[in-house]
Amino acid sequence: MHRPDVTAFFDPRTFSVQYVVSDPKTKACAIIDPVLDFDEKSGTTATYNADLLLDFVRAQDLHVQWILDTHPHADHMSAAAYLKGITGAPIAIGARIVDVQKIWSQIYNWPDLRIDGSQWDRLFVDGDTFSIGSIAAGVMFSPGHTLASITYSIGDAAFVHDTIFMPDSGTARADFPGGSAGTLWASIQKILALPGDTRIFVGHDYQPGGRQPLWESTVDRQKAENIHLKGSPNKEDFVLMRENRDRTLPMPKLILHALQVNINGSRLPELEENGIRYLKLPMNAFQGTPWG
Repeated sequence: MHRPDVTAFFDPRTFSVQYVVSDPKTKACAIIDPVLDFDEKSGTTATYNADLLLDFVRAQDLHVQWILDTHPHADHMSAAAYLKGITGAPIAIGARIVDVQKIWSQIYNWPDLRIDGSQWDRLFVDGDTFSIGSIAAGVMFSPGHTLASITYSIGDAAFVHDTIFMPDSGTARADFPGGSAGTLWASIQKILALPGDTRIFVGHDYQPGGRQPLWESTVDRQKAENIHLKGSPNKEDFVLMRENRDRTLPMPKLILHALQVNINGSRLPELEENGIRYLKLPMNAFQGTPWG
């Protein structure tokens, strides 16, 4: 099994971790879960995070072979389309994005949205394989947080997005439309069935206790130390814990902004006749959600 080089880029505004995963032999690489910067107060977008990734790629003389999203993100806009425009690399996501598109096109009252996933170059299904240079990569369907979530296994590394976090942070919420704590449990069990020394790379780090951001662990460490998984809890106890916890969590502050971009292949709304783009925010679509 080949061992890819993995370089992480942490975005403190959204607590997101972006990755450049490269093959040291061929210099081919993939960019995973890139962030498009957005300030909800001013409505301003920027490409600070994405440009950092590009600067790194150029400095290391890498060739971008793939731009990969693990799922339609609720806490940040994806920079996949922006990066494709510069690198020419194909963008990809899980095939069940079409189910997420169907749900959210109704929430946004967006009948003109194409809900066939055609905004992406590749829609991965469970068990699909591809490569990054000489390193074999595979796709593991891992829903629960969203209907469309997938894990990328690249050599000895697994990019597990919003399923499990660092051991002191536990596991991801599963209360978004289409989410399921029981399904999340099943996805986590598949991840934990990987070889014990598999490197686990998470999608977010919320820095409990104010510690420095972290993003890498192993399967064995997750089994032994994850605060929601250690001690071998059963499915029923996990689901009860997860659902009780999720009921206390406010919606991510950018979910309504980000998802209308991310379900459209990370494309921003079209310019209107005055040269300005506009987001559409549904009001009172999630009654009873805790305020944050």
